[in-house]
Amino acid sequence: MPAMKAQRAVLILAFDEAQLLDVCGPLQVFASANELAAAATTGSAPYRIAVASPTGGSIRTSSGLAIATETLSAAGRGTIDTVIVTGGRGVRRAAEDRRLIAWLRRRAPGIRRICSVCTGAFVLAESGLLDGRHATTHWKSCDLLQARYPEIRVSAEPIYVQDGPLWTSAGVTAGIDLALALVEGDLGHRLAMEVARHLVVFLKRPGGQAQFSVPLSMQAAPDNGLAELHAWIAEHLTEDLRVERLAARARMSGRSFARFYRAQTGRTPARAVAEMRLEAVRRDLEETALSVKEIAAKAGFTNDQVLRRAFQRRFGTPPAGYRGRFAARGSMRPRRQAPTLLTK
Repeated sequence: MPAMKAQRAVLILAFDEAQLLDVCGPLQVFASANELAAAATTGSAPYRIAVASPTGGSIRTSSGLAIATETLSAAGRGTIDTVIVTGGRGVRRAAEDRRLIAWLRRRAPGIRRICSVCTGAFVLAESGLLDGRHATTHWKSCDLLQARYPEIRVSAEPIYVQDGPLWTSAGVTAGIDLALALVEGDLGHRLAMEVARHLVVFLKRPGGQAQFSVPLSMQAAPDNGLAELHAWIAEHLTEDLRVERLAARARMSGRSFARFYRAQTGRTPARAVAEMRLEAVRRDLEETALSVKEIAAKAGFTNDQVLRRAFQRRFGTPPAGYRGRFAARGSMRPRRQAPTLLTK
């Protein structure tokens, strides 16, 4: 682990009707980093953490739980290393708070990192700090952020985005992923992974992973009997999954099934199968040490070259490049062959 430096001041900026987990998720990541780093060294905790609001005092989060906050003027004394602006139902009023926006604009040049969780990106956007930059927010709000602030390059897929000193993240739990990335940059990969394990986070997801994966997007539609079919497909990716066979599983004619499936999911059956195979490939690239040839066979591709072309089209990078960027370091081991249950 890198040598411990002076304490970094982390200010988590909240407001009435903020999303509770936007506050507590990053807060606990930094608090756990303090505990683990202090236990591993004879030095002090690496972070000085404060939760602040424009007026200070008790604020009521969107879940109804009240939390105590410091005033911005008190919490912002001295050098601030990192500011994290939370999101939630109250973000519109926060973005209209001229004192808050003025404070961000005035202090921004002296702050090393300015971040947002979920719809907190709207506060950063209103301050002008995101102008000309790449950003993300909760997938439900990406279109609105882009329409309201056309000078920002908004991406709906990433869990978090870094553009220079500005970091933005997707909704709710993505704030934990963002905070883990910040800790990793400060204190190294090993301690960040210790924090993830301490918090029982299953996987410290890289920022470029999609907010809304294929399985999750299929869950968004009404069931209509397709959940069982999707679970069966996920367990039989190496088999013949042409429309005729899927239609037989659904006890429908091929033509009727194709129409019904597209109406329910917005995809053709062939496209859905292809996306499920690519999703399986993506997981194996991240989580296992299997070769691309082995992964191709396991996911039902005829050969690794077919897989490479399909993967490049879908993700804009070859499998090796994706693995180099997103594989979970320290856990590159073959995974046990187990069925992956997928519900619609």
